[in-house]
Amino acid sequence: MALHPQAGKPCTHDRLVNLPELITAYYTRTPDIERHPNQKVSFGTSGHRGSALHVSFNEHHILAICQAIAEYRKTIGVDGPLYLGKDTHGLSEPAYQTAIQVFTANGVRLRIPSDNGYTPTPVISNAILTHNATHQDTADGIVITPSHNPPEDGGIKYNPPKGGPADTDATGWIANRANALLKGLLKEVKTQRLELANESDLLEPFDYISHYVDQLGSVIDMESIAKAGIKMGVDPMGGSGVHYWQPIAEKYGLDLTVVNTQVDATFGFMPLDKDGRIRMDCSSEYAMMNLLKLKDQFDISVSNDPDFDRHGIVCSTSGLMNPNAYLAVAIEYLAGHRPQWSKNIQFGKTLVSSAIIDRVVAGLGRNLCEVPVGFKWYVQGLYDGTMGFGGEESAGASFLRKDGSVWTTDKDGFILALLAAEILAVTGKDPQQLYDEQVEKYGKPYYKRIDVPTTPENKALLSNLSASSVSSDVLAGDVITRILTEAPGNGAPIGGLKVETQNGWFAARPSGTENVYKIYLESFVSLDHLNDLENDAKALVDKAIN
Repeated sequence: MALHPQAGKPCTHDRLVNLPELITAYYTRTPDIERHPNQKVSFGTSGHRGSALHVSFNEHHILAICQAIAEYRKTIGVDGPLYLGKDTHGLSEPAYQTAIQVFTANGVRLRIPSDNGYTPTPVISNAILTHNATHQDTADGIVITPSHNPPEDGGIKYNPPKGGPADTDATGWIANRANALLKGLLKEVKTQRLELANESDLLEPFDYISHYVDQLGSVIDMESIAKAGIKMGVDPMGGSGVHYWQPIAEKYGLDLTVVNTQVDATFGFMPLDKDGRIRMDCSSEYAMMNLLKLKDQFDISVSNDPDFDRHGIVCSTSGLMNPNAYLAVAIEYLAGHRPQWSKNIQFGKTLVSSAIIDRVVAGLGRNLCEVPVGFKWYVQGLYDGTMGFGGEESAGASFLRKDGSVWTTDKDGFILALLAAEILAVTGKDPQQLYDEQVEKYGKPYYKRIDVPTTPENKALLSNLSASSVSSDVLAGDVITRILTEAPGNGAPIGGLKVETQNGWFAARPSGTENVYKIYLESFVSLDHLNDLENDAKALVDKAIN
């Protein structure tokens, strides 16, 4: 895809979403799932997402999804409160109010923010886990967010009692029931007027900020950061954690400056992303331009997406870190600086994350767990303490407390941001400098992801390939050493194909929303070798599915 001429530049007025139009569409447009299947409820790796402007996320969807969740939690025996949070997208507030109307009508207790503010994804996960560890009843939670998606989008995701993203059994049940409710014109949905809902004793104000901030010292070495005087710059990108950073700084005595305190549902303060759209992607150098301009003022600068499950790390010596590079550094640092963790603990990566992680973990003599795309695959390991760290190539990760117990089972952008400051404080080197040392030891990776147009029929074929579908023995001049259609870490189907050699690999997966398949490529030789990988990968996939 060609780089947009306005990429990285300030947003212009013509790029802003029309909020009155968006909110009106939320309340007035009716999905027709029989004629338009794209208007159905569909849970991806991070819940249901869409836009009211496309009739794929509006009041009808939230009424149906929340009724389905109210029914689902009964089937799994959840009898405690539901921790409810929202981010700063324009559709999040109306969806939040709709959710309150449905859940209170269904007799569900709701833990809502006592300041009527915003609640990040990791804060909800942590609240669920701490509740279930200390109470006899069982809690679960919902975050209303489309993550880093553009301002016109909305999203909702469900976290069951183990605190992390729901698995496919749960999301499949919820989506099927929600679509049946939509098909039945919402006649079975229980709801009540908002005034009655707000008067209900089922709404329980909860101090999410203090509850989360007060525990951070159990997972991050805050004393070392404060003692070293690490100067941190923070850009919340107008997201749900905007009011958390100052309490963090005050409680732990950190030299921390929030460089942008704006909350604006149009996100008009954002530089445009590579395609000319507004997208709060903290792994994109174009979306991160505001913070990158300030990097020389701080030792470490950090940013997060709107629901704070992703992290962006900016080093004063070099700029924005590649997400794969930071995962490799974080794993090596944690392996050497968490003495209470078991030596048998696993370090998790997705199949499409950089293979330098494989080399780092092997070099440490530790255990790697490679799983399909989706943070849900890490939930059980983080929950029971057998997985110390789980990370995704898209700049999302979480890890255990210092004593080896669970912290969150969903991605936590706060602790990955604070870990960068801890790394600098303890080692005297920033994460990029440590990554450069890893490259010297393990080799330099060249990484790329592309989208290849295809048909729905070929997408279905790709998702069901077997290793025998690959007839070639060679990839980009190297002998193929392994062909995967299941993840080696847990045996789960990857919904595609991964082919490896001594010097590189590629993985191909069909998109869940577009008529393309995604190819992830990595070479440890050169950019020319990466191009050879790309050409051979396309040919290999085409031959396999045809």
